[in-house]
Amino acid sequence: MSETGSQLFPLGAEGLEAARRAVLRGECIVLPTDTVYGIGVAAFDVDAVARLLAAKQRGRDMPAPVLIAEASMLRALTARIPEAVDALIERFWPGALTVILKAQSSLKMDLGDADGTIAVRVPDHDGARDLLRRTGPLAVSSANVSGQAAATTAAAAKDMLQDSVAVYLDAGEAPGGEPSTIVDFTAVPEGRVVRAGAIPVEDLKAVIPGIQA
Repeated sequence: MSETGSQLFPLGAEGLEAARRAVLRGECIVLPTDTVYGIGVAAFDVDAVARLLAAKQRGRDMPAPVLIAEASMLRALTARIPEAVDALIERFWPGALTVILKAQSSLKMDLGDADGTIAVRVPDHDGARDLLRRTGPLAVSSANVSGQAAATTAAAAKDMLQDSVAVYLDAGEAPGGEPSTIVDFTAVPEGRVVRAGAIPVEDLKAVIPGIQA
């Protein structure tokens, strides 16, 4: 439960500041993205990540991905970035590409049963990136109770998540559509597609011909 009760703000300066403060307190927030609304917490706050999973009624077997504001932040989170990753993120970030890499071993993170890996994306949403610049990396999952449809409005997210979220940022209807395409680089340097999504495999192969699908 939020310590202060839930508040709904339009996506603007007041809402962004309220969301930043909630993240600092270790509470959950709901934010718009370029696909659906997401529920987010500070990625380095172990207790907050546990609150996120509890709010979604989701187990540790589905670790939360991390959203960052800029591609340059990726190097602080990961142990090594293969050349193929640099090529893909130059082409598709900000956007619907999630990359899985080995996490930086010094990071104090517990995103779930991730086995030393981290899934990272830069969303193609100005408001989301503005928030991320204020908060730092956020662990973000779709704003819904597991098993229910992902919310495309802040109101729909609030109907499901209620007071488990401190601040809801309302930016109108989210585009919805397909989720991000996920490529795993932890075992294959040129990457292996583990979830086909908004970016077609053919587009990935145009950049990295050796990518596995």
